[in-house]
Amino acid sequence: MDELKQKAKELLEKQQVAVIIGYAEGTAGRTRAVFALKPEDSEKLIFDERCKQNLAVYLMKHEVKHLGRRGIVATIPVMRSILQVASEYQLTEADVHVLGITPEGKLIEFDGFKPMEHWLSGQDVGLSAGEKDELAKLDGMSMEEKWAYWKDELSRCIKCYACRAACPMCYCIRCFVESNRPQWIPIAANDLGSFEWHILRAMHLAGRCINCGECGRACPVDIPIHLLTFKGVMDVEADFGVTAGLDAGMESLLSSFKPNDKENFIR
Repeated sequence: MDELKQKAKELLEKQQVAVIIGYAEGTAGRTRAVFALKPEDSEKLIFDERCKQNLAVYLMKHEVKHLGRRGIVATIPVMRSILQVASEYQLTEADVHVLGITPEGKLIEFDGFKPMEHWLSGQDVGLSAGEKDELAKLDGMSMEEKWAYWKDELSRCIKCYACRAACPMCYCIRCFVESNRPQWIPIAANDLGSFEWHILRAMHLAGRCINCGECGRACPVDIPIHLLTFKGVMDVEADFGVTAGLDAGMESLLSSFKPNDKENFIR
């Protein structure tokens, strides 16, 4: 994509950004993340249908954010992730320069959040028909069937935390699962520990997940763990009318309180 390479080179030459986070050729026909630090590094950049990884996960990394202003090649999920973490005060407009890629493969440059919010408002950011079908099948199960389904799926979990590492919303420097004083959940990959980890992670993502599906793609044992957070996406939209990742000024859904909030939940 020559236009992308040229724009990345220009931004680096003019020192408008310190790094461009993008995609490059990997091994076995796959793509990988690349960090262009010099203008000539922009030649490594590519973009095609294989480029699905949510690169926003790198924006929060200590090694990257301390380089300076970051440019990033951004699909719709990456843009939504940027707006969501910005709403959580983890990112400002001064921190990032977005080289957006439209669903048609066109380059669209955003130097601020408002233009990106406006553009996203006209895009389809919902779950795909296939994803909705998968969730409908789970919703159609009895409580006992759901329990058996997830018990079987999570029995393969090896507690590698690849789902956490791939998620832009899991940006805590130290996750509670790594705490042993007190130890919140079992370290071992057993039934109880796996259930606690995945259910708590899904709860932490309620109202924050932008349905990129990166957690499911990252799982080395192919657990469809993204279905748990996708269920949260659908419930939050149905019950609260809120879609994450569309507004850098959005209030936190599950930790905001207003004096006129209904108090039915405490009765």
